[in-house]
Amino acid sequence: MKRILTAAAAFLAISSAAFIPATASAAGAGAGVGVGAGDVIIVRTQPPAPRREAVPNARRGYEWAPGYWNWNGRKYVWTKGHWERTRPGYAYARPVWSQGKNGWELDRGGWRHGDRADGPRRGDRDGDGVPNRADDHPNNPRRD
Repeated sequence: MKRILTAAAAFLAISSAAFIPATASAAGAGAGVGVGAGDVIIVRTQPPAPRREAVPNARRGYEWAPGYWNWNGRKYVWTKGHWERTRPGYAYARPVWSQGKNGWELDRGGWRHGDRADGPRRGDRDGDGVPNRADDHPNNPRRD
């Protein structure tokens, strides 16, 4: 009975391993760090130039998410632009490639809490557009 249970458990473990996504390794053209929406991907080779996309007319309640070059673990693949339904209290941060010390880094962007995707500007703690040095209430965006 133990042999049957052990064999069944081994078969189940091996067959389910085929459905577990593999993470990118440091070997090859690039290395991935995580695969979720807010994770950063690091690749050694520079991404291709962005493609030109026709931006459709604005739609009420939606924001256009432009296309970008994504890394699939082996090569760059183009991800088309699409509409995202707006979320109150959130700002959409577009995917951005930037060159870091370990290679090219992709910040996949997504919805970030706050009025701006990049956060408050330096020298303006409350994000009301008035620099702290000229703001009577630098921590109060409503200026009460």
